[in-house]
Amino acid sequence: MKLPAVIFFLGVVQAAPAPAQDAPLQGRTARVTVSIPQATVIGKSSGSVETFNGIPFAKPPTGSLRLKPPQKPDGDQGTVDATGSAAACPQMFFSTESQNIIFQALGNALTLPLLQVVNGQEDCLTINVQRPVGTKKGDNLPVLFWIFGGGFELGSTSMYDSSGLVSAGVDMAKPFVFVAVNYRLGGFGFMPGKEILEDGSSNLGLLDQRMGLEWVADNIENFGGDPAKVIIWGESAGAMSVFDQMALYGGGISHNGKPLFRGGIMNSGSIVPADKMDCPKGQAVYDKVVQEAGCGSAHDSLECLREVDYQTFLRAANSVPGVLSHNTVALSYLPRPDGTVLPDSPDALAASGRYAAVPIIVGDQEDEGTLFALFTPNLTRTSDIVSYLSDLFFPAATTAQLTSLVNTYPSSLSSGSPFRTGIFNELYPGYKRVAAILGDLVFTLTRRAFLSTVKEVNPGVKAWSYLSSYDYGTPVMGTFHGSDLLQVFYGVLPGYTERAIRNYYFNFLYNLDPNIGGKENHPEWPEWEDGGKLMWFLNGKNDELSDDFRAESYNVIRKNALSLRV
Repeated sequence: MKLPAVIFFLGVVQAAPAPAQDAPLQGRTARVTVSIPQATVIGKSSGSVETFNGIPFAKPPTGSLRLKPPQKPDGDQGTVDATGSAAACPQMFFSTESQNIIFQALGNALTLPLLQVVNGQEDCLTINVQRPVGTKKGDNLPVLFWIFGGGFELGSTSMYDSSGLVSAGVDMAKPFVFVAVNYRLGGFGFMPGKEILEDGSSNLGLLDQRMGLEWVADNIENFGGDPAKVIIWGESAGAMSVFDQMALYGGGISHNGKPLFRGGIMNSGSIVPADKMDCPKGQAVYDKVVQEAGCGSAHDSLECLREVDYQTFLRAANSVPGVLSHNTVALSYLPRPDGTVLPDSPDALAASGRYAAVPIIVGDQEDEGTLFALFTPNLTRTSDIVSYLSDLFFPAATTAQLTSLVNTYPSSLSSGSPFRTGIFNELYPGYKRVAAILGDLVFTLTRRAFLSTVKEVNPGVKAWSYLSSYDYGTPVMGTFHGSDLLQVFYGVLPGYTERAIRNYYFNFLYNLDPNIGGKENHPEWPEWEDGGKLMWFLNGKNDELSDDFRAESYNVIRKNALSLRV
């Protein structure tokens, strides 16, 4: 099967670094200095934005600190040169045992610079800070804390130059400080298994994010930010991490007696109902990595993993299926309950109110599943889809439960994703049906279930939700997973959509309400209520949409929620 390279480009452009917003001014950059208690940080000023990249917030997690919780640096760090690019953490862009025939078919297209693997390194726990030029200590600007996505397996802060966002904030009279955090990924940050659990070394990527938030609380005033006005914002796995931060330690978000953040924005992700750290699937991942690292006969397999050289551990950690493979979002590595850091599955923590109940914005792209359905061309019958979900996603679910779910998605071409496209865009038999199922299970209908749960537990806490359809008409992909990064974060297609969403977000950053602070003639965004209204972002306009579509599928998901844990 052949797949046009342009389609793959549309799907994975989310992983590409943003083009520099100030490229013509690169020759005119100036140095700028900020003093914090542990260091003197040297950044650069270019155009209307000052940038500080790669500020360490933890000791390098290398050697004996590999697969250990992050530790804060000791003593004075001296002068930190933050004028370059922050090093990425080790990546899992390709699984070393990928089953993805799509990649095999692409051939020479894989030589495109966009598709090249990001080189990471273990010494990677750093913060990036960007702010309007001339910002100084005492300005007390609100802080937008970014957690990147990538399936908990890939991504880095260097991919997210926020110069355009920061400048837009100034243009809209809502200046802010932007912070992005690097965190450990894949087997380096989310290794499962009983050995990891017993060692107290689970969910390290979440702990990295948390230490980054603590760094903000301790230092952002020196950059002109207000630690009392932090909003955490993420996309995909970053959005899921936003709720994980709300639920960490059962809702403990205090640092030195003050909350680390006061609101959250979740783009294309909310909760990931997950089985325990030492569940059979998690243990199988750990055992596979141990075997591939040559640690199978070691007296202490975890210590052996810490002692092997970097390349050996990287290859071993990446020997399990990755997100860019046939397994897609049946992730090998993801946050799992460990009884302490993440006391229970996120859905259970939400239902029991064991999370920090702060105002939130949460929403999805209309066609979340199309990107992932690219990698599953063998799922053409109902029984194939049921077996796929049973084998890779939900081992606790019965065949009857999964069959009842799949049967709520008609096999007719006009019903699948990209939605509302009639008989068109069927890449392979069953593609649109699989895309609809994956998008709803992981993103769109799970979002509705999440909102319904938190509104039941904390009805007085405000929430807003949305569906984005501004890329309607994109062949095969529709408004695909990650396309909001192009519109909202990077501003690749400036226009009504970009300005409207940014304006709502900046209002929320300032006032914890997207409608307060001036809407520039954009419509009122209704608060979310069960079965109520979403903001529907279309190409060139906003509208309201009832959040009751695909009700039959939603009801089956909610009814069987306890069996649908990965």
